[in-house]
Amino acid sequence: MRIGFGFDTHKLEEGCTFTMGGVKLEHSKGASGHSDADVLIHAIIDSLLGAAGLPDIGQQFPDTSSEYKGIDSSILLKRTLELIRDAGYGIGNIDCTIVLQKPKISAIIPSIITSLSGALEISPGQINVKAKTSEKLGFIGREEGVSAYAVALLQSLNCE
Repeated sequence: MRIGFGFDTHKLEEGCTFTMGGVKLEHSKGASGHSDADVLIHAIIDSLLGAAGLPDIGQQFPDTSSEYKGIDSSILLKRTLELIRDAGYGIGNIDCTIVLQKPKISAIIPSIITSLSGALEISPGQINVKAKTSEKLGFIGREEGVSAYAVALLQSLNCE
């Protein structure tokens, strides 16, 4: 078994689409970035890559490449699944925390889990997603940004 940790943060700006875990959020602001800026998927990707001992998201899918400009992060997540399988691993479980002042997202967490489990080809029971605020402190509390943390457990697919 191998454990990996991932973190990501993005700026929130008016006029940007807000996607979280592959689900579109209704809000006056959205996350800005080179891809669709899905902070949760980016944190999960880094946790999976780290657990597999592979280079991080920036090396796998560089923001200097036009190929990834505006790309749906769910596509990157599916590509990451292929990378970890090629490295000989399968997903045991993933645990995530989203830190966001607004909008409140507890009602859409089941949809996020469904989206992620579909992209990763695992059971919804293998994914846990929690949402927290920063109690109005810092850039998150001022609604200037959003962060996500993820931990992934990988299991070897090779029975030796």
